[in-house]
Amino acid sequence: MIQFSSVKYWAGCCLFFSAVWVSCKKNDVRPKMSAPAISVTKPIIRDVVLYKEYPGYLSSEQTVNLVARVNGYLEQILYVSGALVKEGQLLFVIEPSQYKEAVTQAEAALKTANAQLDYATNNFARMKEAAKSDAVSQIELVRSETNLDQAKANVKNAEAQLATARKNLSYCYIRAPFTGHISRNMYDVGAYINGAVQAVQLASLYKDTKMYAYFNIEDNQYLQMKINNVPESVEVYTRGGLFSGYFGKLNYVSPNIELSTGTLNLRAEIENPKGDLKSGLYVTVKLPYDEQKSAVLIRDASIGTDQAGKFIYVVGDSSKVRYRHIETGQIVEDSLRLVTKGLSPDEMYVTSALLKVHDGMIITPVLQNK
Repeated sequence: MIQFSSVKYWAGCCLFFSAVWVSCKKNDVRPKMSAPAISVTKPIIRDVVLYKEYPGYLSSEQTVNLVARVNGYLEQILYVSGALVKEGQLLFVIEPSQYKEAVTQAEAALKTANAQLDYATNNFARMKEAAKSDAVSQIELVRSETNLDQAKANVKNAEAQLATARKNLSYCYIRAPFTGHISRNMYDVGAYINGAVQAVQLASLYKDTKMYAYFNIEDNQYLQMKINNVPESVEVYTRGGLFSGYFGKLNYVSPNIELSTGTLNLRAEIENPKGDLKSGLYVTVKLPYDEQKSAVLIRDASIGTDQAGKFIYVVGDSSKVRYRHIETGQIVEDSLRLVTKGLSPDEMYVTSALLKVHDGMIITPVLQNK
């Protein structure tokens, strides 16, 4: 009885554990996960213009420092700082009274010299006539001729002094040599200006309806441009692209290459009708140098970056994703990136959701328009 009960006990236990194991197996059956839908597309193939970007700076077409060249108190400032002034407009007046007096004195001295010249001329003519009849000595004739030469010299000296006096007077009135924007005044009314010994800067004037963009390129870049013809124009925009859409015409190429840097200086002329561009502003110059036929272009947002460089996810056979390192070039039309190596025109690549895919993953490709 005891043996029989034990057998029944162990048989029941086996049946119980078998039922539990079968139940667990049934519960462990999971539904098969479907492959996630991921956007893919093929690269765009088109001809593109190749360019390089260079840092540069802007300079006004003309820049002049307005200086004082005479001594005196600054009496008037006749403009508003930063304003547009016209060619010939009076800007500064430096105490002209003493220079007006000098002009008056020089004019009087010239009149005196001319009167003395007239007298010496008439006297010499009379002496010549008198010498023919031996009415005067030869010494007196020579003396009168000498006096005539001295009178002529005095007239020239008086004329030079008058010209200097008038020039100094003109320096008291400082005018705009051309139309442009003027800087703030460096001195206030009432300040004593000592400009006779060394010119003193009062302000600066900028002719900025046209601007010049100066930049340097490498010597080998210049040689490549010569092979493919030097471009006629370049695109210029400020750092960060705040001011864009400016195009400049190349109008200067330096006649020499700087040996210390191996670079060549270029200049582009830019129209600046609104005056937004300012002298000294740092810019980026986009310089075209070649054209590439049938270039491979992909969306720049589809490119990832890791320690190895740039990469994309390429979709191969059986919709399997593969990580691939690529080499890239310039941006095209703000959103496309040139691929120089690593992707063929017929391959598809993942356009978005880069964080959701990984190498070897099976996906459901959703083809997007290019």
